[in-house]
Amino acid sequence: MASRPMDKSTPDGFDDAILAMATESGSAGHLYASGEAFLRGRHAMRNLADAIHHFGYLHGRHPGMVANARAHTPAPEASDWFAAAIDGFAKERAYLARLVVAVGPSPSTPGQAESEAALSGQYHALEMLSQSDRTGCAFGAAVALVLDWTAIRTTLDQAAERFGIIPPNCDLPMRDETLATLRAVATTPSIERAASFGAQQLFVQHRGLWDLLEARHIARGDY
Repeated sequence: MASRPMDKSTPDGFDDAILAMATESGSAGHLYASGEAFLRGRHAMRNLADAIHHFGYLHGRHPGMVANARAHTPAPEASDWFAAAIDGFAKERAYLARLVVAVGPSPSTPGQAESEAALSGQYHALEMLSQSDRTGCAFGAAVALVLDWTAIRTTLDQAAERFGIIPPNCDLPMRDETLATLRAVATTPSIERAASFGAQQLFVQHRGLWDLLEARHIARGDY
């Protein structure tokens, strides 16, 4: 799919704001996700297994957030992007499924019932976002998921390498293509506001998941 070049004539434009949100408020900006205690500590294998199971719970089910968002985004400008993203996430779900099997059970952790309740709440929050009828909201959440997946993919690939799986190529739309589609869809202030809300809430839920994973790490006494 062809994508138009990024317009940098307005450096503080809407797409730049969403990208800044991804950098500052997404998974890439979470200290635990990139810290030594998680990936480079002596309990990295257990931490990775825990992360794989939790991300599998949130994003390993069919049809997934992006497919749900497509059904709630009446914008023909996004049809090619959605087709590529849906196909890409189908492959990512298959990758997650392989990883869940490879890493074995999630590590035993005190407060399991509370963790499950929190995770279930995050799943339902994401499901509601992806099915919002507020024009632009579901699309903004889908865009944020694609942008944030780059950082999450780092974790998946770390687990794959440690558990003997060759990471497959990620076929999700590239960042510039995603932002170009965002600009094409968010043509009014109301759509911009809705898309911004959807994106923000996606990042909030993902950061909440990293907070939960860190809390579980602490509860296991691994620090």
